[in-house]
Amino acid sequence: MRVAVVGGGVAGLGSALALARQGHQVSVFERDDTPMPSSADEAFAWDRRGAPQVRHSHAFLARLRNMLATSYPDIHAALLAEGATEMRVDDDLPPTMVGFEREPGDDELVMLACRRTTFEWVLRRAAIADGRVAFRTGEPVVGLVAADEPGRPHVVGVRLADGSTSAFDLVIAANGRRSVLPDWLAELGAPPVHEQVEDTGIVYYSRFYRLRPGCEAPPRTGPIGGDLGYLKYGVFVGDNDTFSITLATPVDDDQLRKLLADPVVFDTTARHLAATAPWLDGRGEPLTDEVHVMAGLLNRWRDHVVDGEPVATGVIPVGDVVLCTNPLYGRGCSTAFWSAHLMADAVAAFGDDLREVALAYDASLRAEILPWYQAGVAQDAEARRVAAALLAGEDPDADTSDPRTFMRAVLRDGLLPAMRTDPVVLRAFFRSLNLLSRPDELATDPDVGARVLAAWQTRDQRPADPPLGPASRADLLDLIAV
Repeated sequence: MRVAVVGGGVAGLGSALALARQGHQVSVFERDDTPMPSSADEAFAWDRRGAPQVRHSHAFLARLRNMLATSYPDIHAALLAEGATEMRVDDDLPPTMVGFEREPGDDELVMLACRRTTFEWVLRRAAIADGRVAFRTGEPVVGLVAADEPGRPHVVGVRLADGSTSAFDLVIAANGRRSVLPDWLAELGAPPVHEQVEDTGIVYYSRFYRLRPGCEAPPRTGPIGGDLGYLKYGVFVGDNDTFSITLATPVDDDQLRKLLADPVVFDTTARHLAATAPWLDGRGEPLTDEVHVMAGLLNRWRDHVVDGEPVATGVIPVGDVVLCTNPLYGRGCSTAFWSAHLMADAVAAFGDDLREVALAYDASLRAEILPWYQAGVAQDAEARRVAAALLAGEDPDADTSDPRTFMRAVLRDGLLPAMRTDPVVLRAFFRSLNLLSRPDELATDPDVGARVLAAWQTRDQRPADPPLGPASRADLLDLIAV
C-alpha cells in the first residue's frame, strides 16, 4: 500500500518504520522544515515548533525498550551507540534490599534513558535509511480527501497547505495532541468522534543539565521523584551525561506557577527536594537558559469507532491523536509507539480491508491501552483533591473514614517501604510503572498485597522515612523567597 503518515514525532516514526518493514511505501508529512541533525547535541537544538513537548523530560519505559530490542535491534543498538543508556530493575539497589537474586524475567525490566530529541533523531535516521520511507518536510497537511461515494467517508488522500492533494491507500494521523483530525473528519461528513476529556490538574516545568567533566551521577538508591501534594517532581536521566528535572504545580496555584518559571527559583526549589538535590550539588550545569513550561495538559481519549463502525475508513489515528495522558507518568512515548504497532499489526492481519483494520485496531487499543488511560484519570482526580485541600490550608487526610485516606496511608507507609526491602514488591511495581502488567495488577495480586500490608502494619516499628521535600507549601515558599 501507499501510506501517508501525518506527523514525524514518536507515533509517526513508529508507524512509518513498522509499515515500511512490512513492505509498504510510506510518505511522512512533517510541518517543520528543518535540517536533519548530525549528532545528539544538534538534535537537542532541533527546531521542532510542531512538537514543543520535546524540550521536556521524557521516560522511555520497558514496554517501549522491549519493543525496540525485539523488533528493531538495529535501532536499539543505534540508540545505545549514540549515548542512550539502560536502567535495570536491579541497578543501584538500596542497601535495605535483602535477598534479591536475578530471575529470567528480569531481562524485561529495563528502561531506556534518553532525551526525546535523541530518540526521535535516531528513529528518523533509521526511517530515512530504510528506502521505503520518504520525508516531505515543510509540507503541512490541512485536510483529508474522501472518495465520492455514499455512506461514511472513505479517505483516499491528503490535502496540503498549498492547495494540492496527494492520493494514498491509507492515511495515518500522527499529528499529536493538538491534532484537528475530528475537524477534518467533520468536513467530510463523518459522524462526530466521541471524546472523553479530563484536566490533569498540573502545569509542567522542565530544565535540562549536563554533568560537568569528571563528575558522576549520584547513586540512584533513593527516590527518583516525589509527590508533596502541593508539588510533584522527578529527575530523568538522559543520554550523553545529560539529565533533566521536572517540577509540576497544581493549575490553581498561581503563585508557584509564576515563581517556578524563573530559572533561579527553579534550581533553588530543586535543591530543597530529596530526589533532585544530589543532582544540583555542583556536578551539573544547565543546558538551557530558560525553564520550559507546558500548561493545558489534558487526559483525553477519542473513540474513532462509533456505534460499531469506524467514523471513516482509510484513516487511522495513533499516539496523542487517540489518547493524551499526564506527562508525569512518563507513558506518552511508550503508548504512542505501542499504538503505532497495534495499528501495524491490524494492517498485517487484514491488509487492504480497511474497515476490518480499523475495527481490529480499535479492539486492541481498548484491550491494551485504554485501561492505562482510565487508571491515569483516576489517579489525577485523587491528586487534584489532595492539592485543592492543601492549597486551602486543609488536611486531605483529616477524614479517617474516607477509604482514600487509608489508601494514601498504605501507599506511603506500606508500598514505598516494601519496595526498598522486598524484591517481589519491587518487581511488581517496576512492571506496573513500565506498562508490562495491567494497571490493576499491583493492587489485586494477593501476594503483593499481603507483603505491602505487612510493611504497613510495621510502620510504627521503623524510623520515619526522610522527608521528600519541605513539609508544607508555606515552608517551600519561605525557602525559595527571592
